[in-house]
Amino acid sequence: MARIETSSSRPYHLVIFGASGFTGQFVVEEVARTASEGPKGNLKWAVAGRSKQKLEKVLEQAAGVLSKPELRTEVDVIVADVGEPDSLAAMCKQAVIVLNCVGPYRFYGEPVVKACVENGAHHIDISGEPQFLEGMQLNYNSQAADKGVYIIGSCGFDSIPADMGVLYTRDQFKGTLSAVESFLTVNSGPEGGCIHDGTWQSAVHGFADSQKLQSLRRKFNHKPLPTVGSRLRRRGSLFFSSEIQQYTVPFMGSDPSVVKRTQRFLVEEHQASPVQYGAYAGIGGVGSIIKLMFAGMMFWFLVKFSFGRNLLIKHPEFFSFGVFSKAGPTRNIKLIKIKSFILPVCLLWRGLHRGCGYVATPIAMVQAALTILNEPTALPKKGGVYTPGAAFAKTTLIDRLNKHGIQFSVI
Repeated sequence: MARIETSSSRPYHLVIFGASGFTGQFVVEEVARTASEGPKGNLKWAVAGRSKQKLEKVLEQAAGVLSKPELRTEVDVIVADVGEPDSLAAMCKQAVIVLNCVGPYRFYGEPVVKACVENGAHHIDISGEPQFLEGMQLNYNSQAADKGVYIIGSCGFDSIPADMGVLYTRDQFKGTLSAVESFLTVNSGPEGGCIHDGTWQSAVHGFADSQKLQSLRRKFNHKPLPTVGSRLRRRGSLFFSSEIQQYTVPFMGSDPSVVKRTQRFLVEEHQASPVQYGAYAGIGGVGSIIKLMFAGMMFWFLVKFSFGRNLLIKHPEFFSFGVFSKAGPTRNIKLIKIKSFILPVCLLWRGLHRGCGYVATPIAMVQAALTILNEPTALPKKGGVYTPGAAFAKTTLIDRLNKHGIQFSVI
């Protein structure tokens, strides 16, 4: 069972590491907003990062946005740096759970995971980087199990809606569910929309290191998962989807690998029937195809070379036609993200979230943490490195998300 009690030496239920970063500031606000949902209606928390001044500024901002002036004085500040192991150890010793918002995780994630495992803190991240996520499983699963520590990755928009959505669909389905396909559509509001360039950086480095990911996966020496029913047919690299009525490409994020890891865990640990999964993303009409082809050709050429990767990272707006931005979306921009799950028997499931993806991610991350704190007996019996579906399959996380605007329903 997860250890979730605070003490004089471990005073905080949650420590938000990277709280002054782009996503971290939204996580701070979400924790402040839901503090009453902590154990026995109380949540003790702190913020952490490299700059005390920036952390205090984030608390000042949250106090103003939420009309909670007490945040300025009641929330403690911890100075910690990824490059200083002693500071990470000191931070982790004070936390029951570290909410790690410092990315790209392939560069900055492992020192935090290592410090959490060694110092007895659970760890939640919002990584969408398969190489990092699977590397942590390979390198730290045994140590985390020995320490009773839960390391749970991809607890943001990547990949809680997909991973928990497959489990929700399985539970709602009458019979044995054999396969699920998801379709992600993104529609911007009247003020437009963009994505912070941290996601762009992860994509650049992820594509550049794709061979390393394949090498990493071979080290697990996994046997193929059994197939129940007909094998799920892989669709083309570009096709018109009748389900969402637009042109569609394979989804390039972490969802497929996270879902597959969850299914493997459920097969091996609970003898469950595995669900096959395919993920796709809508791109729009013919004009979007032309833009995608042009941007894709530039991306594939440049990502192969060091100078090209530097150009891509330096000028995200230019090379992505404005989809990615160093500034990221403003608070006024509202995105509507819809993730639809289509079953081969034509039952339709949709998980909807109305609002910016940077609102959905903090909600998912914070509710995952609150689930650990409030439902430790529903987690896997021993610590380890887990996907959201593996960790939270027997909890009420989906109910918690429904109450906070990330909706799961069969329609």
